[in-house]
Amino acid sequence: MSEATFTFRVDEALKNDFSSAAKTRDRSAAQILRDFMRDFVRQQQEATEHDAWFRRQVQIGLDSANAGRLIPAAEVEARFTAKRAATRHRLEAQTE
Repeated sequence: MSEATFTFRVDEALKNDFSSAAKTRDRSAAQILRDFMRDFVRQQQEATEHDAWFRRQVQIGLDSANAGRLIPAAEVEARFTAKRAATRHRLEAQTE
C-alpha cells in the first residue's frame, strides 16, 4: 500500500497538547491520527452497511404488507401475551 501525505491546519496549542498526549502512550501523533482515521472509516462503513440492511428489511416488510401477508393486531397481541406469560412462568420457576 502506498503512502500519501495528509496536511491540515490546526491550532498550535491543540497540536502541542495532542502530541504530548500521544507521547504519554508511547505513540507519535501521526500514529494516533492514523488510528483515528481507520476507526472513523470502519464506523462509516458499518453505518452504511447497517443502513442498507435496515432499508432491505423495511422493503421486505412493505412488500409483504402490499401482498396482503398481514397478521391482525389482536392475533399479534394474543401471541405475545402468551409469550409474556410463558416467560413469567419460567422466571418464577427459576426463583423457587
